[in-house]
Amino acid sequence: MQDSLVRALRAQRPQIRTRWEALLRIERANTPLANPDALVFMLDWTLDEMFTAFGSPHARRRISRAVEGAAGKAHCPCGRNPLLTYFAAGEQALDEALVLAQADLPALDPVVRDAAFAELTLVVREISRREIESFCAVCQYRLGAQTTAVAGSTAARV
Repeated sequence: MQDSLVRALRAQRPQIRTRWEALLRIERANTPLANPDALVFMLDWTLDEMFTAFGSPHARRRISRAVEGAAGKAHCPCGRNPLLTYFAAGEQALDEALVLAQADLPALDPVVRDAAFAELTLVVREISRREIESFCAVCQYRLGAQTTAVAGSTAARV
């Protein structure tokens, strides 16, 4: 991502955080841990992680390699992971901020604009995948969801 776009996003950080929190509060909490009051404490840390990745060629290469083997968004077998809505809201808030940043740069090459969106998506999805999978690794419903999925696929074959 171009330095000018990274700077424009950094300048919008307070607005991104506010918008992320607002989007998070719109979503219905499916578990007590998905309550926005339990998740907002992570916003600053997550934004720090993302801005580090945007501004660091080393971090971008590491994320690119990690994503090569992963397919898109993270998956949660039971659907109870509170980070699913957390990162969906964050991705939307960052997309909106990037659109605003690009609108302030009318001479921006369309290829550069598209590449910035691709990189933003790559960074957000890799960080979200890492965190969601870490949370899922300790989930008490993980084994039940996997057993149900296996039983469902076995029943379908019978």
